[in-house]
Amino acid sequence: MPSLHNNNTNNNNTTSKFNKREDDIVVVSALRTPLCRARKGGLAKVFPHELLEAVLKATLAKFPSLNPSDIDDLCVGNVLLPPSGFAALRMAQLQSGIPASTSLQTVNRQCASGLEAVAQIANSLACGSIRVGIAAGVESMSLTPMHKMEPPAMNWDVVKANTKTTKAMDCLIPMGITSENVVKTYGLERGPLDDFAAQSHQKAARARAAGKFDSEIVPVGSVTQDDGIRPTTTYETLSQLKPVFDKTNGVTTAGNSSQTTDGAACVLLVTRREAKTRGLPILGIWRGYATKGVPPKIMGIGPAVAIPAVLSQVGLTIDDIDIFEINEAFASQATWSVNELQIPAHKVNPNGGAIALGHPLGATGARMVATLLHELHREKKRYGIISMCIGTGMGAAAVLEVEPQSSL
Repeated sequence: MPSLHNNNTNNNNTTSKFNKREDDIVVVSALRTPLCRARKGGLAKVFPHELLEAVLKATLAKFPSLNPSDIDDLCVGNVLLPPSGFAALRMAQLQSGIPASTSLQTVNRQCASGLEAVAQIANSLACGSIRVGIAAGVESMSLTPMHKMEPPAMNWDVVKANTKTTKAMDCLIPMGITSENVVKTYGLERGPLDDFAAQSHQKAARARAAGKFDSEIVPVGSVTQDDGIRPTTTYETLSQLKPVFDKTNGVTTAGNSSQTTDGAACVLLVTRREAKTRGLPILGIWRGYATKGVPPKIMGIGPAVAIPAVLSQVGLTIDDIDIFEINEAFASQATWSVNELQIPAHKVNPNGGAIALGHPLGATGARMVATLLHELHREKKRYGIISMCIGTGMGAAAVLEVEPQSSL
């Protein structure tokens, strides 16, 4: 396998490695609600359609010159809503002021659903089927919790009897057990996992205190901040927690796993040509997206295969990337992926990740677009990657670029 790193150690990202094109797909806005703890947090009684409506309204309010009727399509990532939930999302669209003439679709790629929504809108723009699109994600893990999900309708006798495809049953392994499988497969120890988790909270706490999230957060009622961040979390406190999924030999705890969370996010995309015509700012450029499959029982390694795939697609290396936003489903899979790809630790989740901020399944990918692009602007950096593992065994990764002259 060719090296994913540059041989040139004096890498400089002040000049783009891409030609500027009128048909570039650009992000002009990326906003999110606060992320709040499921069942115990500030959004526990807020319905999913209200979360989505909040970010849609805020996006429209940013651009008074943009007629809501000019939005051609809206794609919403979601995992836990029942099929009837589609109507609620369509109603949220109409309540926000986006008219019935704008179409809506939903997408479910599990933990990558919000990012997949962005990719779907980007693809529609690239092929010319739409001119203005919104990608969003929403999840209320309070009102539609994971433990109440119905198992798939299957002919279990047939599936279990098929010894040649025993991996099919692995798709039903609980996520926490897949974390333990990664631990056992790759010989991980608990100490580094608790340290990684503690750092997630500490980085997020510093970012919140410095107001770094203010530019991306849309208040929902009186809720204005993320409430899952615990500033006093330390390695010592996390090391005292008992394993949750394998109580005898496990190392995965509530403290080194992502939080179940409520929240929504919204990304507005157009082509560069359309942004110029409408006088819209360019927050970032969508450069590429890749998904790859991995064995379901170790689904957490997804970023380690998806990141090389998207880098190859766009012609960049790990050393070209300034910031990596890697979803912290579990400290086990996140740390293994980072170490496997030899990503410098200081480039990973500089403002914390899902262990501190939370992981509202359908919204996470879109939320990460907001967090990444605003951080790239603040730090005057150019390239960023978003990546996550995906339930049933996949990984997804996207590359975005910020141009120095771009403005918020």
